[in-house]
Amino acid sequence: MRGSHLSRTRTLTAVLALAATGAVALSGCGQNQQKAAPAAPPKKPDAFERRADQIVHDWPKVSPVHGRTQTLLPLVEAERPKSAAAREITVTVGHSACDVRFGARSHESKDLVVITGWGKRKSAKGMCTEQLATDKVTVHLKSALDGRKVVDAATGKQLLKG
Repeated sequence: MRGSHLSRTRTLTAVLALAATGAVALSGCGQNQQKAAPAAPPKKPDAFERRADQIVHDWPKVSPVHGRTQTLLPLVEAERPKSAAAREITVTVGHSACDVRFGARSHESKDLVVITGWGKRKSAKGMCTEQLATDKVTVHLKSALDGRKVVDAATGKQLLKG
């Protein structure tokens, strides 16, 4: 019986010591109030971002995307910029004649600029012909082209060598 009495005393002493340490540590809390804005939830990469990351990782061994999606429309061509210091590229996007909006977007890495066309249909309902429309779109880059290769995200083909 003698051992159990000492064990209880030691346990009680340890608990009191931890409680006192916690009280001292918490005594300064709450005196300076800070306001924190709620953090936005992490954004999930969309189909284009996943494809662009894959191209950057696997370049030059990239296969084309099978099937046509509104977020990865193939490019018909890219116009060569006037200089390597250019921060925009004009591409020709092949989109549906039924698209009410269309454009192009880019993903940049150290060696590549991956570009895709996109389109937004007026309505998923109703009939639409499979007619292809092509229009020129200017893509603004975060940094100068400066020798980077320009790659079509839909086909995986190199359009320009910067």
